Amino acid sequence: MRVAQPQEKFVAPNAVSIAQAYFEPEIAWFRAIYADETPVGFLMLEDDAANEAYTLWRFMIDARFQGAGYGRRALELLIAHVRTRPGAKALLTSCVPGSGSPCPFYEKLGFVYTGDEDDGELVMRLELV
Repeated sequence: MRVAQPQEKFVAPNAVSIAQAYFEPEIAWFRAIYADETPVGFLMLEDDAANEAYTLWRFMIDARFQGAGYGRRALELLIAHVRTRPGAKALLTSCVPGSGSPCPFYEKLGFVYTGDEDDGELVMRLELV
């Protein structure tokens, strides 16, 4: 699975994400996103229940399946999952600004900018309570 070429600067390859998850198994929660039997995307959550902190770490929908609602539905399910986690008050994420950035997509889901930056990425927050 791959994003469209102009989007590659906004998300790490899935293989890199999976490798990172294996080095941080205590907080990395990752899943493939399926439409029936077809894999259409990938997401990874930083699930730090000990600190009651939850961050959408990685998210991508394969270029062939973008615009079909799979991304929105996957994040709705992820948000519902995070709401069940201990002390979950917010879900954070970050995005690189620019043409083709996922920032507007996150805004449509209710994420708002915090004013913080992390390595040039704009931090966003979705209140869960």
